[in-house]
Amino acid sequence: MAKTQAYFVQFWTPVLQYFMGLYHRLQKCWSVVKGFCTNKEEEYIPPAESIFHKEKILMLGNILTDNSLALEQRAQAAYRIGLLAFTGGPTAGNFAAEYMKEVAHLLQNYEMVPKIKILLLQSVASWCYLNPVNQRRAKHLQFIPILINLFDDTSESPMKSETNSSLLVKFWGCYVLSVMTCNNLPCMQELKHYSSLKYHLQILASENWSGWPENFAEVLYFLIGFHRR
Repeated sequence: MAKTQAYFVQFWTPVLQYFMGLYHRLQKCWSVVKGFCTNKEEEYIPPAESIFHKEKILMLGNILTDNSLALEQRAQAAYRIGLLAFTGGPTAGNFAAEYMKEVAHLLQNYEMVPKIKILLLQSVASWCYLNPVNQRRAKHLQFIPILINLFDDTSESPMKSETNSSLLVKFWGCYVLSVMTCNNLPCMQELKHYSSLKYHLQILASENWSGWPENFAEVLYFLIGFHRR
């Protein structure tokens, strides 16, 4: 586990700190912004010419959807699309939505090593972060059952490194579901219907989350309201 924690701190902690830092800075103005936004305004898709990062997203989208390329190369493209969707604001998030269908398809239908799976999960987290429209789209694309399936993987490996990598995937699954569930009542309600989820989150919450800004299994447990049942 020590090696896995060191690996995590080196490669993934900056990404988490980036998200969490932005969250704390934007949290105070979130309620104000939300008050000025209606569903009609949120769903508005502007002309393609005004989309920030449009050309980069198109280029990366071509890589993501190219079946002739290696899965890792496609996952790297998805990861970068997610970051561009976040940094480019609502218009970029709307434009990137089309490519999230491919991310859902890959997670649901392809066997892949944990490293690649984590890249895809990070792309979804970036795309949904503080974006209620994309959270709803992710729900519509069936990301909730796809993510829940990550927790049902009980396969054990004789190699400790593989076991730790599998646990890291579940940690990221908790994080993505936390992002999707934040300020999203429909997601909370749907998650309550998964009878095994409460048990899985209790187990994951007891694991060592050293290196993460929060224990996201515990965060998700409380967001769903399992502590009240």
